[in-house]
Amino acid sequence: MNRKTFIRTASIMAGAAAASPLMGQVGSTPVLAGAARLKKGIGFDMIKEDLSLLDKFKLVKDLGYDGIEFNSPVSISVKELLKAKAVTGIAIPSLVNKDHWSKPLSDPDPSVRQFTIDSVAKSLQEVKELGGDTVLVVPGVVNEKVSYGVAYKNALDSVRKLIPHVEKTGMKVGLENVWNNFILSPVEAKNFIDEINHPLIGWYFDVGNILRYGWPEHWIEVLGDRIVKLHAKEFSRKIMNDEGLRKGFGVELLKGDIDWRTVMKTVRQVGYKGGWLTVELGAGDRTYLQNISKQMDEILSF
Repeated sequence: MNRKTFIRTASIMAGAAAASPLMGQVGSTPVLAGAARLKKGIGFDMIKEDLSLLDKFKLVKDLGYDGIEFNSPVSISVKELLKAKAVTGIAIPSLVNKDHWSKPLSDPDPSVRQFTIDSVAKSLQEVKELGGDTVLVVPGVVNEKVSYGVAYKNALDSVRKLIPHVEKTGMKVGLENVWNNFILSPVEAKNFIDEINHPLIGWYFDVGNILRYGWPEHWIEVLGDRIVKLHAKEFSRKIMNDEGLRKGFGVELLKGDIDWRTVMKTVRQVGYKGGWLTVELGAGDRTYLQNISKQMDEILSF
């Protein structure tokens, strides 16, 4: 099934459901379709506390998060992760493939590309076993040794080679925007996804990464239902201009240049169905992570 057929079928089902405007009742308060709160995720490497795996899961639960995102292939056994998940109720909704940057899917060497294709295939199997549904993948990297045209062709070919793996597992690949000098506009990102034309391959949109050269709400508007997951971080253009590019990330959520109210309004307008907003920031202790949890609550209230 290609992406257009999948969307058409889903639209027919959604239309039938729309005949009844309420999904259910909570007490006497109606719950409208599409009104569910996004769940809060956190990257595992952000947890800077000397605790066991299980206690880290418990800490995340205590601080009001709903899930943890891990790098993959995972360095912790799937069995251990499933046990911590079962005890705490903390989900593992997505994984971040950890080989896509050092060995890009756009590399001129076919053996390098195949290494990461195989790595992503493993990540897809892991996320299925862990009860999630998405693997984050950087589609390519452009630099002085790899031209834009070569990167685009190789990345497109590599992602297409992932299709048998997403179909085998039923898991999604979410391509992410990073500072990789590649796919620099929302229209190009949309076209890249549409060239692949598969319902299980979409975009893992990072809200903060875009501030260097655009506005997140513009990307969300153009990508629409191609967005499968969302990453949250903050960015300050002033700090970037005054102190250097990467310094722009050195600002707390809600204190940079992201218009979170407009971002969340646009997320709702495009009908985002990925279910999660996962924070991706530096590591810190319990107090630091608790503060971020409260900031995310404010963002989700918009």
